Amino acid sequence: MMDFARIRARAEERKGGDAVLKSLLGPAFDNRTLAKVPDDRILSTMAERVFAAGFVWRVIEQKWPGFEEAFLHFEPKRLLFQPDDFWHDLASDKRIVRNPQKIRSVRDNAAFVERVSQEHGSFGRFLAAWPADDQVGLTGYLGKHGSRLGGNTGQYLLRWLGWDTFILSQDMILAFRDAGLDIGEAASSKKDQAKVQAQINEWAKATKLPRAHISRILSMSIGVNRPAEELASYMGE
Repeated sequence: MMDFARIRARAEERKGGDAVLKSLLGPAFDNRTLAKVPDDRILSTMAERVFAAGFVWRVIEQKWPGFEEAFLHFEPKRLLFQPDDFWHDLASDKRIVRNPQKIRSVRDNAAFVERVSQEHGSFGRFLAAWPADDQVGLTGYLGKHGSRLGGNTGQYLLRWLGWDTFILSQDMILAFRDAGLDIGEAASSKKDQAKVQAQINEWAKATKLPRAHISRILSMSIGVNRPAEELASYMGE
């Protein structure tokens, strides 16, 4: 494997130096803080990521106050008490994006959040207690037990909530392959994802960097060299 210092040096050169690169890395997340996040904010973020998937993110962000009103501020217990007519009417509610499958996912994920909360005290406590070196296991759990939370949606959910998350973007996968990690072009198999997790963990231990920072450095070290100003405008991968 290529030494991570070489990968970082390349990212610094592409972005205009160490100071610029550091400014693009974002906060150093502390997974323990998620224990204090209320279940309604967890469900709200789940819904936002689900509705944003395959859609223009800015549109979802602009409409989000309407989503909050339409979905009763995403209080799981309150939503689970609503009759079928409530959910049927949302399919014609102009405050939201009227996608029946994604609307249904909110109902399913309200039940998911409530189940986990009952078992762990809150969904945030569940996330805070999950081992930081097993993101692949956590995203697999979200994909299996949640609704429409598989793939990159689960990764973006964790990132938006503040869990120290790497995002398997195409640039990040390309950087791994360029560095010598034997994974497929999509890195979608369990075997490939286990390799990615192991390498991220190794670099996190060696560099003391958050996994989210390692993820961003990898993504900025290769592929289309987007201007720092563009990256700073949304801080996403």
